[in-house]
Amino acid sequence: MLTAHTIKILQSLDKKKFRQKYNLFLVEGNKIICELPNSNIKVKEIFSTDPQKLDRTDIPVSHISENELKKISFLKTPKDSVAVCYLAAEERMEDKNIQLVLDGIQDPGNLGTIIRLADWFGIEQIICSEDTVDFYNPKVIQASMGSFTRVNIIYTDLVEYLSETDNVNIGTDMDGESIYSFEKPEKINLILGNEGNGMRPETEALLQQRITIPRFGSSQSTESLNVSMAAGIILGQLFSK
Repeated sequence: MLTAHTIKILQSLDKKKFRQKYNLFLVEGNKIICELPNSNIKVKEIFSTDPQKLDRTDIPVSHISENELKKISFLKTPKDSVAVCYLAAEERMEDKNIQLVLDGIQDPGNLGTIIRLADWFGIEQIICSEDTVDFYNPKVIQASMGSFTRVNIIYTDLVEYLSETDNVNIGTDMDGESIYSFEKPEKINLILGNEGNGMRPETEALLQQRITIPRFGSSQSTESLNVSMAAGIILGQLFSK
């Protein structure tokens, strides 16, 4: 049975300041939880309505009721289990041949989807501006569908990083070269900007090449693409060459 104190702590982990205070975050659902042993994420304990399905003997697994699960879950439809995990130590940043660089992404669903895309295309590292949404946010974790365990995510000063990197800084621009004719450099940083405002001027000033996704439809009502949708289209084209 969960104590009122434990419930209060777990409920507070939807906010970054409390995740940092307790050095904890939540992972929900057996499918994602079962991926944790193969990652650098350390699990403190698991609360489950059906502990036998997890088959974990190395960490404490407590049986809880459906009602208790609803109290600690951040999902509208809570899943079978909740794992309480320790925040991972940030790994050392070393340039990879292809990286995603996020400048002020705010929507948790977008970040989670971008992490999942990176995992799909074998991109090992995402570099984020310091104001990009925290990837331990419950909505990010859920949207990434376990991919957060396989992608190194680093928060840093982007201007400083982009000024020093050996990779070619590439970003989207309506007047850029079509992605369908663009020749991919050997080492690139694909920079994606904020959902509403795009890249900061200081980030945009460090672009070395600009690309665009041509519009083929005649409708003018669609002004732009969702950032995670654009990322998927660009990555699909870059990896097709």
